[in-house]
Amino acid sequence: MKLFRYRKDGKVWPGVSAGDTHYSLAGHVQDIDRDFFESSDAFSKVEELIEKGQLEVIETPEFDAPIYRPGKIICIGLNYRKHAEESGMEVPKEPVIFFKATSSLCGPNDNVVIPKGSEKSDWEVELAVVIGKTASYVSKEEAMDYVGGYALHNDVSERAYQLERGGQWVKGKSCDTFAPLGPYIVSTDEVADPHNLNLWLKLNGEKIQDGYTSDFVFDIPTVISYLSEFMTLEPGDVISTGTPAGVGLGFDPPVYLKPGDVMELGIDGLGTSKQTAVAHPDA
Repeated sequence: MKLFRYRKDGKVWPGVSAGDTHYSLAGHVQDIDRDFFESSDAFSKVEELIEKGQLEVIETPEFDAPIYRPGKIICIGLNYRKHAEESGMEVPKEPVIFFKATSSLCGPNDNVVIPKGSEKSDWEVELAVVIGKTASYVSKEEAMDYVGGYALHNDVSERAYQLERGGQWVKGKSCDTFAPLGPYIVSTDEVADPHNLNLWLKLNGEKIQDGYTSDFVFDIPTVISYLSEFMTLEPGDVISTGTPAGVGLGFDPPVYLKPGDVMELGIDGLGTSKQTAVAHPDA
């Protein structure tokens, strides 16, 4: 199944997609959040509602982020070899970890706001993993049992903030609207092999990122096991697993977002999203 959240009448409601049909979960599920993933029978209850025909059909949902206030958005840097090369950095020997503030989360088709004074805002199409149950010191062999689903993510980045201002990368990753997520969280049973997915991004109609998750430096079990050594992963936490080559930083000369630029991106089986870059209102 594909879980989502949608906007209607000034509120955000939970929903589910089965086949090509979108259904509302309003009145049946409070939200798609930590509590949902923490419930051991949440998915089976939703399946039962679909089978019994008890859900209202939604024709054209306006998507919000598919999860409400995850506890953490954890990102893995330089996790594709060619991206490390285009960034002028060594392929890491251990996963590179950084965070995005959860306040950067937005809907998959929302505008991306270029921060005031920014001249180096960039794009990164990524596979996001949503944690399904509490994970602490888990082995690689059992790590995939802790995955609740997968989502499409654009890890929007301000390169000057990230690389030229000192300190940690989080400054360049956490601006408002810098985490368009979704449209869906796709359940694990619908993703046959998360390590063989095509992910791509177009800028103004030109495809500039086109890679496969088979090129991971560190695969999903390795990442989950590694992270769980240093922090408890909780239901609903989002792990963004890195981007393939083709980011603006890697062009010669570099190319960065300007107002009016349109990013379209997608991953096999996880849907597509589209964001337009706009200037900050006070710029």
